[in-house]
Amino acid sequence: MPDYQWPEKTKRKVIGKRADRVDAMIKASGGAKYGFDVNRPGMLYAVLLTCPHAHARVTSVDTSAAEAIQGVMAIEIVSKPGTEIQWAGTEIVGIAAVSEEIARDAARQVKVDYEILPHMVKEDDLAKAGDRAKTGGEQSRGDPDRAFQEADVVSEGHYGIPVIVHITPETHGQVVEWQGDTINIWPTTQGVCPYATEVSNLLKIPVSQVHVHMDHMGGGFGSKFPADRWCIVASQLAKKSGKPVKLFLDRATDVTIAGNRPSHFADIKVAAKKDGTITAWQSKSWSTGGITGGGSSPLPYVFSEIPNRRMVHTSVSLNTGGSRAFRAPNHPQASYLTCCALDDLAHRLGMDPMELMAKNAGYTARPAVYRAQLSTAAELIDWKKRWHPRGDPSPGHIKRGLGIGVGTWNGAGQPSQVRTTIFPDGRVEIETGSQDLGTGTRTIITMVAAESLGLPMEAIRLNIGDSRYPPSDASGGSTTVGGTSSATRKSTLNALDKLFAAASSSLESPPDHLEAVDGEIRVKENPGKRLTWKAACAKLGDKPIVEMGENNPRSPGGLNTGNVGGVQMADVSVDTETGIVKMNKLVAVQDCGMVINPKTAESVVYSACTMSIGAALYEERIMDALTGRVLNPDHAWYKLTGIGDYGEIVVHLCLDPEHDQRGVVGLGEPPVVPGIAAIANAVANAIGVRVPRVPLTPDRVLAALASAAIERRA
Repeated sequence: MPDYQWPEKTKRKVIGKRADRVDAMIKASGGAKYGFDVNRPGMLYAVLLTCPHAHARVTSVDTSAAEAIQGVMAIEIVSKPGTEIQWAGTEIVGIAAVSEEIARDAARQVKVDYEILPHMVKEDDLAKAGDRAKTGGEQSRGDPDRAFQEADVVSEGHYGIPVIVHITPETHGQVVEWQGDTINIWPTTQGVCPYATEVSNLLKIPVSQVHVHMDHMGGGFGSKFPADRWCIVASQLAKKSGKPVKLFLDRATDVTIAGNRPSHFADIKVAAKKDGTITAWQSKSWSTGGITGGGSSPLPYVFSEIPNRRMVHTSVSLNTGGSRAFRAPNHPQASYLTCCALDDLAHRLGMDPMELMAKNAGYTARPAVYRAQLSTAAELIDWKKRWHPRGDPSPGHIKRGLGIGVGTWNGAGQPSQVRTTIFPDGRVEIETGSQDLGTGTRTIITMVAAESLGLPMEAIRLNIGDSRYPPSDASGGSTTVGGTSSATRKSTLNALDKLFAAASSSLESPPDHLEAVDGEIRVKENPGKRLTWKAACAKLGDKPIVEMGENNPRSPGGLNTGNVGGVQMADVSVDTETGIVKMNKLVAVQDCGMVINPKTAESVVYSACTMSIGAALYEERIMDALTGRVLNPDHAWYKLTGIGDYGEIVVHLCLDPEHDQRGVVGLGEPPVVPGIAAIANAVANAIGVRVPRVPLTPDRVLAALASAAIERRA
């Protein structure tokens, strides 16, 4: 059996190199085909008529006028009379027509009557939630009451982080086509193989009759796992019409119903000794992601072993579109709440927050890692020179400050299977049902295959993104790189072992004495005895080698591991006259295990930092309490970061030998966690007062300054 371990660092030819993405040119040139780009012969265009009310009951649906419009080919009533609608934007009717314009005209002709019911769409004030609030049991440890009584310093604060939405560049949707009893689907999804299984279950047809294919997708960030009701509507419209159907959500509908990241509010109290040793934590928190409430963020975050603690969390049900996974679910919220509370504690102690975190790193799962990362980040941002106690003392209305955030994540490998085929003419083909979300999965798999087979990357042909290939799990939890790289390593080495056996007689050496290096099969002890790759493959005759490899997360001794830590530090400037926050610099120090491609790894961290900047300064779903609708469901009013908003971003990957020996760890989610907290704390450091809620918009900054001024005068 081959040795499946990763090659020693000094012997790696491909892994660890800064390789360009294998799909870079096709994307840069506009040749990459996304789900929305798929157009089938005779295809129809479908739209959804959605409910304008946050809470209502459908009493009647009349589609007769729409059916009479020329060009309308199929209509599907999704929410029949008697259906209770729980949020605005819920699908009522699907219409397929020969053009999108005709479909939209027809949707306007559908008559739907509703019984309007009471609704609630805002959760920031828990006192108004009433019976929509469900409080879980108290979680406690130690004796927090006594610890607070005996503490030298107690800090209390209220903190809030709102619901934000994914705003994927490509909205949710798919193209659907029936061929007899088989359904072909071209979706935008984070899980090609699980998508096929879900469609099979929803349509009640064998999974063998479901074919899902996706070459590229325009962002998911956690929102594109399920097949969703709009896929089933499209499937039914295609079945009725006998024609392919394209149904992608318009931007407003996408923002309203296709997922969000839950809010999280908390009243937090923290106690400490004079020397900064934290002794107690208490939090009363609440959150929502929609009708099912909100997830419970892990508090206290990272510093989870504070000896005396009490936590109570309440989930609030709202008449809004439901939550979905959003790049590191619950972790950015928990990091923000915890790190802001600790930063406020440091202020009360008159202590440098970096020293406070380093002193209490023993409460974390990885004390040495966090202390080292704090030190590295401090050097990169020049903390010792630039940090000052709260309130920049320099003259003028531009105030500058620094802040810290910390994070963690698991990122172990997913279940994944890979098939390697070596052809007698020397061609190599890799197949797996996994998908590339734009993070570089194609490149990573190609690099691992090239490394294992001793070939250049261009010699590898990779086929992914099809449910007919060996199954691989959905891309979530930062598990794709671990799962696919491990399965690829095993599959390619299994195939190479068979090639060694075929070439051994010609090289007069046992198969286990052979190696694949630089496009050759050679004898380890005598490299002069060698065959070119093609010459070795010719020994196969007319039968190719076909070998499988599998990553099973439950099996010990894998090639991937999990659990990483990260520290980020922010440098901001705040205009105290306008309230505008400007990013000067964001430093991200990230533990990442063995890195296959530093270039794509750094790219993932950069993207995470830009996402954190947006959430800290701009992003918030705004609901209208009266109508129950989203007021900013588009790019005009839902602000995202642009290139002028970032400032300087510095990425530092922990690439020392200790981290390299841990195996591959997923990196998609962990670096998105600490940035919001770091930026919020930097603003507090700059202006001398806590802005209790993000995003740190000018009105909130000015309100915090005004409130502080009133307190000083009182």
